[in-house]
Amino acid sequence: MNLLVFDMDGVLVDVSESYRETIQQTVEHFTGKRISREAIQEWKNRGGWNDDWALSTAMIRDAGTGAEYDAVVKYFQSILRGNGSDGLIMRERSIPRDGLLERLSKRFELAVFTGRLRWEAELTLRRFAPDLRFAPIVGAGDVPNHKPAPDGLLHIGKLSPGAALWYVGDTVDDARSAKAAAVPFIGIASKTSERRDELVTLLQAEGAVAVVEDINQLEDVLHS
Repeated sequence: MNLLVFDMDGVLVDVSESYRETIQQTVEHFTGKRISREAIQEWKNRGGWNDDWALSTAMIRDAGTGAEYDAVVKYFQSILRGNGSDGLIMRERSIPRDGLLERLSKRFELAVFTGRLRWEAELTLRRFAPDLRFAPIVGAGDVPNHKPAPDGLLHIGKLSPGAALWYVGDTVDDARSAKAAAVPFIGIASKTSERRDELVTLLQAEGAVAVVEDINQLEDVLHS
């Protein structure tokens, strides 16, 4: 059995107006200053900042403003989730073109390993891929250590004994997690991404077997 494991943000869904915008609004709330998307990507490219709550807290403190982690998380989630129907998470856009995931599901079992909470992942999958089965779905809180630790991929491997895993992600932490788990990694670096050339170089340096512009090029890699 072959198991294709996806990260979510920037892979299955465009999060520029959800998670990235939430980081910007959260930092602005605590500091009075709006950070750029490029600044967020620069932090992401450093590695170790897969957790957007921790990243928001660090960027707030880096700006010289004290903020408690729990207060940052509470404000972040209030923007992202809203009242359940008006949160920024509802601004997400599906990236795969019609039919892509269905074709892949005929060749692979599909799974998800994401840094977002599992309910957030499940909500988005129900919106954009209601007829597809992703199992398991591993999110924040499901394993002891977040990416770049390999815990999530190792956990998926244990739940799918004998399966050959591939991991598809778009950050340095995704690549390092796959490397630590000895799982082949396919990187995604969107052509519209801030600091794209830097990201491509970093993903290649971490052992990506290929780096593509978006998930719609994935079949070309898997066929090669």
